[in-house]
Amino acid sequence: MNPVFSFLFQRLRPILSILVGLAIAGIIMSASGYRAGEALSALGSAATGLYKGSIRGEHDWTISGTTHLNVFLVAQSLSRITPLILTGLSVAIGLRAGMFNIGCQGQMTMGALAAAYVGQFGIRDAATGLGSLPAVLHVPVTLLSAVLAGGAWAAVAAWLKTKRGVHEVLSTIMLNYIASNLVIYLITHNLKDPHSMAAQTSMMASSSWLTPLVPGANLSIGLFIALCAALLIAIIMKRSALGFEIRAVGQGAEAARTAGMPVERTILLTMLISGALSGLAGSIEVMAIHHRCLQGVAGTYGFDGIAVALLGGLQAGGAALSAVFFGALSNGSAYMQLQTDVPDSIAIIVQAVVIICIGIRQFPSIKLNIRKDAVRDISS
Repeated sequence: MNPVFSFLFQRLRPILSILVGLAIAGIIMSASGYRAGEALSALGSAATGLYKGSIRGEHDWTISGTTHLNVFLVAQSLSRITPLILTGLSVAIGLRAGMFNIGCQGQMTMGALAAAYVGQFGIRDAATGLGSLPAVLHVPVTLLSAVLAGGAWAAVAAWLKTKRGVHEVLSTIMLNYIASNLVIYLITHNLKDPHSMAAQTSMMASSSWLTPLVPGANLSIGLFIALCAALLIAIIMKRSALGFEIRAVGQGAEAARTAGMPVERTILLTMLISGALSGLAGSIEVMAIHHRCLQGVAGTYGFDGIAVALLGGLQAGGAALSAVFFGALSNGSAYMQLQTDVPDSIAIIVQAVVIICIGIRQFPSIKLNIRKDAVRDISS
């Protein structure tokens, strides 16, 4: 293949994959008796907030002529993008070190639980001196608690990997189940809201909330926190000694060990960072949206982060852009179902096709490296 053509094809592959996914979704909708054009138009309007016609409400801005922008829909898309950036970064940095962290779901869940618990501590009253935290510290301490919880949960898998030889795919899958069921137990027993019949923790103090940027929407400063995290990860990976070690271990752990690099320490630090990012995603969900921990608080963001990381080419900037697509698609599919009765499972088809297209001959270097002894452990 011509080198120039090959270069352009690799750069345009994500866009081509998205177009192929949308085209196949349109074919499926048409074959199922739906109006594909109308459905895709509704999906695009919800994803971008842009629509044509008469203005509909107070959240709408006129762009030009009959083209308007619905700020609320844009905010909802951006709110879904926020956790995807963080979980995508979490998976990406793990894969750069040769670690397939598919435990983001559990790490995000534990981060949400920690944030919901710490967020319940009221601020200190200046007059009486009662309370636990000054208002100015409540948000950062709540975020930090989630970061530590997510990192600690991932560190368990790292320890099992480095000390006991347990493959991270096995341990992180099991830890997902443990985290999910542990949270279910706690929110129905020890940490359950005594004033509610629902399985959930008590309401967090308002001083720990992330205020919405658009009234009525879920968008908060959590988006800027996620973008700052993406920038920090990009700097670490490209400009720091740790980033070099992570890349070296990912290319070949034995070669890195021969060169004198601390492979075990690098794996542990990588998983700590990976888990911390997922924990941060969990804290933003409870601080900005739910204001308490409840069952299924992590949604499917932990697993969606795998798709985000792959589509983003395992790069921080690429993961952020990939999260924009998946977040907008997720918000658009829900609106599409309301407007046209087309099942939102169509959006899942689009995601699957995009990942298949982007993955064809794209990531041959990503290997799970499951050793024979790990396979024997499963069979036994």
